[in-house]
Amino acid sequence: MYGALGGPRLLLRRLREVMAEPVSPQARLDKIVVHIAANMVAEVCSVYVLRADGRLELYATEGLNREAVHLTTMRASEGLVGLIAETAEPLALADAQNHPAFSYRPETGEEIYSSFLGVPILRGGNTLGVLDIQNRARRVYTEEEIEALQTTAMLLAEMIASGELQSIVQPGADIALGRPLSLKGSPLAEGLGLGHVVLHEPRIIVKQLVAEDVKQEMARLDKAIAAMRDSIDNLIERGNMGPGEHRDVLETFRMVAHDRGWLRRLREAVTTGLTAEAAVERVQNDARAKLQRHTDPSMRERLHDLDDLANRLLHELTGQSFVSAHDELPDNAIIVARTMGPAALLEYDRSKLRGLVLEDAGGGSHVAIVARALGIPAAGDVANILDFVEPGDAIIVDGALGDVQVRPTPDVEHAYAEKARLRAKRQEQYRKLRDVPAVTKDGVGIDLHMNAGLLVDLQHLAETGAISVGLFRTELQFMLASRFPKMSEQERLYRTALDLAQGKQITFRTLDIGSDKVLPYMTQLQEENPALGWRAIRIGLDRPGLLRTQLRGLLRAAAGRDLRIMFPMIATLEELSAARTLLDREMAHLLRHGREPPNDLKVGIMVEVPSLLWDLQEACSRVDFISVGSNDLMQYFYAADRDNKRVSKRFDSLSAPFLRALKQIVDTARASSTPLTLCGEMGGQPIEALALLAIGYRGLSVSAASIGPVKAMTLATDLRLARAFVTGLLVEKTAGHSLRDALRTFAEDQGIPI
Repeated sequence: MYGALGGPRLLLRRLREVMAEPVSPQARLDKIVVHIAANMVAEVCSVYVLRADGRLELYATEGLNREAVHLTTMRASEGLVGLIAETAEPLALADAQNHPAFSYRPETGEEIYSSFLGVPILRGGNTLGVLDIQNRARRVYTEEEIEALQTTAMLLAEMIASGELQSIVQPGADIALGRPLSLKGSPLAEGLGLGHVVLHEPRIIVKQLVAEDVKQEMARLDKAIAAMRDSIDNLIERGNMGPGEHRDVLETFRMVAHDRGWLRRLREAVTTGLTAEAAVERVQNDARAKLQRHTDPSMRERLHDLDDLANRLLHELTGQSFVSAHDELPDNAIIVARTMGPAALLEYDRSKLRGLVLEDAGGGSHVAIVARALGIPAAGDVANILDFVEPGDAIIVDGALGDVQVRPTPDVEHAYAEKARLRAKRQEQYRKLRDVPAVTKDGVGIDLHMNAGLLVDLQHLAETGAISVGLFRTELQFMLASRFPKMSEQERLYRTALDLAQGKQITFRTLDIGSDKVLPYMTQLQEENPALGWRAIRIGLDRPGLLRTQLRGLLRAAAGRDLRIMFPMIATLEELSAARTLLDREMAHLLRHGREPPNDLKVGIMVEVPSLLWDLQEACSRVDFISVGSNDLMQYFYAADRDNKRVSKRFDSLSAPFLRALKQIVDTARASSTPLTLCGEMGGQPIEALALLAIGYRGLSVSAASIGPVKAMTLATDLRLARAFVTGLLVEKTAGHSLRDALRTFAEDQGIPI
C-alpha cells in the first residue's frame, strides 16, 4: 500500500519544500503531518514533542481532534507513545487497543483506530519526541514503511533541534532539547568561564537528507567506508604493537568497520532515498538510542567506539577536518571535547579561550595540568556532555567545583556573573599580597616558586611575587612545534626565558615526554602501560642525541649566568650517573670550543619514583637540590593511574601513608642539607599545602594562580600548632585513610583560609 503517492523520496522532498515556506512553525507542523498521512496512506499522523518536565505534548495532528493539540500530554512512559519515547524504538501494531500499554485519551477521538505505527524522533541518540500514524482498518506495517517514518522523523528532529518550535511552546512547558542543564563533573582547573560552546571535534551537521541519485550515494558511501577501513588498518599496523587494551580497542574498530550487518543497514538506509551522510546519522542514531539504554556497562562503553566510527565516516564523506579551525575561534570560547591531549589545548588562542569541558579527563591528567598552568577554568568527567550541547550554546564552567551549566537561565547566569566578580575581588586581594613575604604567624619563612612552561607564563613571575621559577616544563615548547626544535632554536628559547626572568632563577626540567605527552612529529610507541613505560629520562638516556642537544642549548643560553637543570623521573642511581655524564660531556664540549660557561651550574633531580626513596640519601650527596614531583609520586605510590577515573579518586594525597613518605623525603634532605622543594599540583591547593608545611616543606613551586591562595594560607598559619596537630595524626594508628576532613576542621577553627 505504501508508496502509492510517490514513496519516501517524494515525501522528503515535499517536506523540505514545506520547511522552506515562510509560514509559522505551527502552520509548518500542521502541513507536515498532512503530507505524511497522505504519503503513508494513513488516516492519522501525529507529532508529540518531549518537554523539559519529562512529559510528551501533542504538537500537531492530522486525523485526531485538532482541539487536543497542546492540551493532550502524557508521561514519557505512558501509553504507546510514551513506550516509544522510553525505549527509543519503533512500535508497529495491527491491533493497538489490545496492547498492554495502550492508553485511551477521549479528547483525541482515537478510539476508532486499530492499527498504529510510531517511531522516536532522535538526535544524538536522545529522544526529542514521537511521530506516529494510525489506520482504522487492521494493517500490518512493512519494514519499508517503518524505515520511511524513521527517515521522516530525522527532519522533525532537525526542526526541533534548531529551536524553531520555541515560539509555540506553552508557558512552563519548555522543549527538552535546548532546555537549561546543570551537569556535575570533576574540578580540573580553578576559575569561572562564561562563554559559548566550541566543539574540539566539530560535529557534522547533516543538512541534505534526500539523495538525488541513489547509485551515486551508494558509491560515495562505499568509497568512504573503504577509506575509513584503510585508515584504521594503517593505524593498527603502524609500528609493532604488542597485545593490550589499545590493540583491542582498535581491533574493535576494525571489526565494526568490516561488519556486514552494519554495512547492510547503511546500504538499506541509502536505498530509502537518503544521502550517504544521512544514512550514517540514521543508523548511528538507532544504535546510540539502544546502547544508551542498555544496562550492561560493557555495552554502554562500546557507545564511544561506535560514535568514533560514525564520526570518522562522516568526516570521510564530507572532507571536513576532525578539529576546530584554531584561527576561527570566536571570542569567549569554551572548548568541549570527549578528551584532549595537552598539545591540542596549547594550539588554541588563549586570548579567546574562557574554559574547557571534557567528558573523560581527571584532575591528574596532563591536559588538566596545562589548563591550570594557563589559568583556564576546566571541568572533567562530565558524563555525555557532547550529547547535550550544540556549537554556540551558552555555557558556564566552574573549575573549582566541576559544575557545568548548559544554556543557563538568566538568573543562573546572573548568579555566576556575580560569583565571577567576587572571585575577581579575591584575586585583587591576592595581588595586594604580591610583595608581602610568605611568613607564617610564628615567623617561619616559606619560599613560593612558580611553575611555567611557555615564555608567556613568565610575565606572571613579577605579577605573583614568586621568588623564582621552580619548574620550567621544557616539553611544552616541543609539543607546540611542528618538528623537533634545532639546538639553536632551543638555545634562543632558554636565553629569552632567562632574560624575561630578570635575574630570578629558573629551574629547567629536561624533556619530560611520553605517556600522554606525545610530540606530534615523533612516532608514538604503543605501550600497554605508557605511564610505566618509555618516558622522561628513559627516552633521554636511550636517545642521548636528543638529551645532549637540549643540554647544549641550555648551557649556551646561560653563558655568564646561573643555571639550574633538573632531570625527571630518576628511578635509580645509575640513571642519575648516566645523566650527569652526558651533562659533563656537554660542559667539556662547551669549554673546548671556547664558549663562556654558566656562572654557576646547579644540578637536581625530581623525586617521583618510589624506588628512589631507598637511595635518596646517596642521591642527595650527588646533586645540588631535589624536587618532589607529587603527581607521579602519588600515582606510582598507590599504583593508581591518575588519568583513570575509576581509580584516580580511590586514594587521597592527604592520606597518612603518603604524607609519611613525603615526610621521609624532608627528613633525608634535611639530614644531608640538600635544598628541597615540591613542584607537583599538590602544593597548589591550600589545604594540601598546609599539610606540607606541617611536615617540614619550606619550598613549594605551584601554578601562578595558586600562589595567592597558598600565600594567604601561609600568612594565617601558626606553624607550631599545625605541626603538632598533623604529627599527632600521623603517629596515631587510627589516623584513618585521609587527614583531609580533620585538616579542614583544624583550618576552620584557626581561621586559616583553605
